Amino acid sequence: MSLPLVAILRGVTPQDIIAIADEIIAAGITRIEVPLNSPQPLESIAVLVEHCERAHGGEILIGAGTVLTPQQVRDVHAAGGRLIVSPNADVDVIRESRRLEMGSLPGIVTPTEAFAALAAGASGLKLFPATQVGIVNMKAMLAVLPKDTELYAVGGIGSDNFAEWRAAGVHGAGLGTAIYTPGLSAAEVGERARTLVAAWQAAD
Repeated sequence: MSLPLVAILRGVTPQDIIAIADEIIAAGITRIEVPLNSPQPLESIAVLVEHCERAHGGEILIGAGTVLTPQQVRDVHAAGGRLIVSPNADVDVIRESRRLEMGSLPGIVTPTEAFAALAAGASGLKLFPATQVGIVNMKAMLAVLPKDTELYAVGGIGSDNFAEWRAAGVHGAGLGTAIYTPGLSAAEVGERARTLVAAWQAAD
């Protein structure tokens, strides 16, 4: 079973993405997000999709982050991406993602946003920014959300606090600067990925 961790590669380039992604995948993370405010993000997605279909049998879920419009959803779909992640809960973006049979993880902070996103068809929710919302507020939200809701904490989540977030009921996590920042070598990203995976599994 794949780990509910999403590697967020903000700032990655098409030239570097395959080596970096292979290290992340080798560590056990099979969901990769390329934010659209990265250099040439659609090219990175297309290159990575082609590589993963050939090298990993299409088992890797690749998509885009910071997706703000339905047109961007269509652009990501055309590049081969299958996951749409947003910092906000735009109903039109969610509906377009689902129309194209893509995963949809909109960003939410309040129960109102969460229920509106689920009603629009979101396949999961991104609690963002998680550390600002806090564990107490997250637990209160989980108490009223449908029991099968997949909630991913993003923003300030990493090896040092996985245990408390998992104990509070979070389903998964998005990993940004904890796993990748521009300038890191593929080997360095791989080391970070292995540390994060080990910490997540230890917190179970």
